[in-house]
Amino acid sequence: MSTRLLPAPSVSADQNLKQKALQVHERLCAAYDCPIGYFHDLDPLSELVSSLLSHRTKNADSGRAFRQLRERYPTWEAVCEAETAEIQTLIAPCTWPEQKAPRLQAILRQIRSERGELALDFLEHLPVAEARAWLERLPGVGPKTSAAVLSFSRLRKVALPVDSHHHRVVQRLGLIPMNVSVGPSHVLLAAQLPPEWDAQQVYDNHEVLMLHGQRVCHFRGPECPRCVLLDLCPTGSRSLQPVP
Repeated sequence: MSTRLLPAPSVSADQNLKQKALQVHERLCAAYDCPIGYFHDLDPLSELVSSLLSHRTKNADSGRAFRQLRERYPTWEAVCEAETAEIQTLIAPCTWPEQKAPRLQAILRQIRSERGELALDFLEHLPVAEARAWLERLPGVGPKTSAAVLSFSRLRKVALPVDSHHHRVVQRLGLIPMNVSVGPSHVLLAAQLPPEWDAQQVYDNHEVLMLHGQRVCHFRGPECPRCVLLDLCPTGSRSLQPVP
């Protein structure tokens, strides 16, 4: 009597995406030399301010605004009490300083009111999900900023920020649908990473995708022929097909 072989179970679409995300990570880490050093060693409150200033702003400009603010006001308490117009002048290298100045002071005052001090070191003792939820109660703080505070600051927690470059690359790769915006993408992309990864690996994942978006997968004129991910990228493959 012959034994009937049953077909192997199909790999789920979710598992396929996880495998692809890992392939992407490994190739980009080889290209950009992981592990990547942390670019900041700020306390979490300072990292929050830095992240808020960087919204829709080039790193060089937000960095200059942050330095000007700290040179004029060495404590965040002093920033709280300063004239809003002067804060706006100091952070002028940023986009929308007229919005960011009053919002920054409002956030600092809310933290001081709720915590009794201007510090966020207590986040170290909270699980990542709770720490992010606490931060996202603050005005203007979304998933990207909460993840940046936990990942980039000296807390070095396992949290995946997604910036516009990162987001563009994963959309083109098909890791998330094209209609998923940056905010909701955080949950989807974090779920694709191995749960056992440490903070450095998650940080590397963000950094290599961001770097690839800056250096190869540009918003306009992506350099697909020299992309190490071309065979994994449906967008790039289509762009190189001959026109009939």
